[in-house]
Amino acid sequence: MKTKLLMACIAVVLVASSCGTSKQEDAPVQAAAKTPGALVEDAWVRATSGAKDTSMTAAFMSLTNPGSADIKLISATSPVAGVVQLHEMAMKDGKMVMQEKVGGITVPAGSHAHLAPSGDHVMLMGLKKALKPGDELPLTLKFSDGSTHDLTVPVKAFTEEEEHYHPTPTNTP
Repeated sequence: MKTKLLMACIAVVLVASSCGTSKQEDAPVQAAAKTPGALVEDAWVRATSGAKDTSMTAAFMSLTNPGSADIKLISATSPVAGVVQLHEMAMKDGKMVMQEKVGGITVPAGSHAHLAPSGDHVMLMGLKKALKPGDELPLTLKFSDGSTHDLTVPVKAFTEEEEHYHPTPTNTP
């Protein structure tokens, strides 16, 4: 008798839950759930070992937006840095300078943005420890659509951009 009663209750719940909604009403919710926010690939951080200034470094990555509306990377955080900012390289007074990217980094709809040396990047300043190749660090990215990505980012050796992050004076005639 208990089994028959349990089966009858399950049947009532199943019938009741299928009433009142149609597939058309569910379609927009399902479509929204299938379109992910930004996708993050190939993230890495420049090692500080061997750098003139070991108190700062930068993170680089590829961001892809499969959606139909532009989104922005609006901030980043990491417990290994005192300050984390979004930066860009820009021409100012005839010189290439690094500066904070006000308003965030746009990832166009159906396209991508590359954060790379000599371009847009995530700047980590006031590092709490030196970073050597092979280390990993936590990095959280926040986007304008409300999504966040918690990453574990590998630290890699890379010195070609040294002149951009730590300019050295040059003698010009």
